[in-house]
Amino acid sequence: MANNFGKVAVLMGGWSAERDVSLNSGNAVLTALKNQGVDAHGLDVDRNIFMTLSAGDFDCIFNMVHGRGGEDGEIQGLLEIMQMPYTGSGVLGSALAMDKLRTKQLWKGLDLPSPDYQILSSAEDCELALKKLGLPLMVKPVLEGSSIGMSKVSDEKDMIHAWKLASQCGGTVIAEKFINGKEYTAAILGKKVLPMIRLETPRDFYDYKAKYNDDSTKYHCPCGLADEVEMQLATIMLKAFEAVEATGWGRVDFMLDQNQQPWLIEVNTVPGMTDHSLVPMAAKQAGMSFDELVIEILKGAIK
Repeated sequence: MANNFGKVAVLMGGWSAERDVSLNSGNAVLTALKNQGVDAHGLDVDRNIFMTLSAGDFDCIFNMVHGRGGEDGEIQGLLEIMQMPYTGSGVLGSALAMDKLRTKQLWKGLDLPSPDYQILSSAEDCELALKKLGLPLMVKPVLEGSSIGMSKVSDEKDMIHAWKLASQCGGTVIAEKFINGKEYTAAILGKKVLPMIRLETPRDFYDYKAKYNDDSTKYHCPCGLADEVEMQLATIMLKAFEAVEATGWGRVDFMLDQNQQPWLIEVNTVPGMTDHSLVPMAAKQAGMSFDELVIEILKGAIK
């Protein structure tokens, strides 16, 4: 099987705010591929990536670049031009999923449940959001991942600061109605939804520190839902994933409120891939090792 992939470039790093996370994910994937005899080579992506790939004589690409430049359709467009097979979603799916606002608008157009929101472009918009959505609410930049630039606002006096903090990330900022409930994630591999994970953190929300630094974050897999409920939710998550033209593999994050109503939050088309990341955790529950998961993802690049 290893010889079927030829020479594989594992892209990681890049220039987004998620660079460090990407390097960790990319190196974990690189090690797993080498463990299975794949001729894999790690590349720290920079603005010269076209020249690097052109000179490398690679047969396919395992993309592990998180955030802007790697998860938003840019690298996918380059690879399409170069006619190089790559893992994950294509140009459109990557661009849509990276933009939380466009994703929400598309979902709402398809009557898929996603929290109400308000675009924030001024202090007046902040006041409107408070009246329209009420407290608490989430303020987030639509083009960042790993909860970077996000804030939970529980007091009106913190609203302007949260908006300005998110604005520093560039791009559009939105306020989103806070869903009081439990947070879940659904990992998707091909057309299959893997066992869901319930996330639990003592922090205000599942922020960057809760994801990467806080030992008190708990991950429940199995997630505790009845089998029939999880199956119903899986149908919604796969529909939400495919609605944004996401393909190959990824993750859909959602909330369940106190009435067990699901609320879609976002799609990740290049999720984290370390031994402690959510997709490998779900795959393990499904009986798949990290190394096996990496090979299954790579198979999607051989088109």
